[in-house]
Amino acid sequence: MKLRLKPVRDQVIVITGASSGIGLATARLAAARGARLVLAARSGDALQELVGEIRRNGGRAIAVECDVGREEDVQRVADAAIREFGGFDTWVNNAGASVYGPAPAISTEDMRRVVDTNLFGVISGSRAAVPHLRQRGGALINIGSETSDRAVPLQAIYSASKQAVKGWTDALRSELEMEGAPVSVTLIKPGPIDTPYTRHAKNYMEDQPTHVPPVYVPDSVARAILHAASTPVRHLVVGGGAKFVMGLEKLSPRLADTMMRRVVGPGTHSGRPPTHDEALHTAGGTLEERGDYQGMARRSLYTESAMHPVVAGIVALAAGAAVTAAWRATGRPH
Repeated sequence: MKLRLKPVRDQVIVITGASSGIGLATARLAAARGARLVLAARSGDALQELVGEIRRNGGRAIAVECDVGREEDVQRVADAAIREFGGFDTWVNNAGASVYGPAPAISTEDMRRVVDTNLFGVISGSRAAVPHLRQRGGALINIGSETSDRAVPLQAIYSASKQAVKGWTDALRSELEMEGAPVSVTLIKPGPIDTPYTRHAKNYMEDQPTHVPPVYVPDSVARAILHAASTPVRHLVVGGGAKFVMGLEKLSPRLADTMMRRVVGPGTHSGRPPTHDEALHTAGGTLEERGDYQGMARRSLYTESAMHPVVAGIVALAAGAAVTAAWRATGRPH
């Protein structure tokens, strides 16, 4: 079967971690574009509220309460999608968790929980989705991070889990390509995003963690996810800042180390009292897309360009022509 991805409006899309942040933004955008949705998260009440919102706006969606750290829960999501809609076209492994603090201080229990959610949640989602997509065709989209390429201080186990997600995704993609399966496998790598992420993370620090700018709006990630749902793409980085950090790591790892030590580590400390609003071991979805970065979060123009290279090329050529014209008008010798 040849790989063909449907337009988003014609798809059934499964999204894990749909009750807040990136997952919530993606669910709302996908519903607005006409997709039918299967929404999964631990927060059952929040999911039901979201389904009601989508249906009131004329969309179709179902909710499945699910802890992605439990493989049997993830399989129930796939079963519900097949039962309700006859199958699915895109599966988004988005659910995530984190811990902030010095690496040796984090308890084994908390580290295992992060790995169960971030890595084994992706593995279970892939194992539930691939057999169906192999027969039907479609897209598997895994949410990694800029830390998939460059680990950051005070988030050691999160970084480790996201690097493992990259390894799993790359290997799975290669295997599916070897067998000629009609499945597009994409890794989305967001930089710092304005979501409740820092509030929901378990926190071992004395103050509230914060993102180091630049910070991007969750809509940028949602747009990248839906682009990958309809256009085969290997990976997408969300945020020019993230692309810079990843490029610096490849060009000069020691310089990247210096940046982590002098900028990212100290910049993760906000100086504000901790919120104690963690959702590592308990459900925390309250239908909040945004965190506390309003006024400073931006849309990623870099990611928009990566998704639409022809348009970006035209804009670049037009800008170049304008600069050349201006130079000729002002710089031509008399």
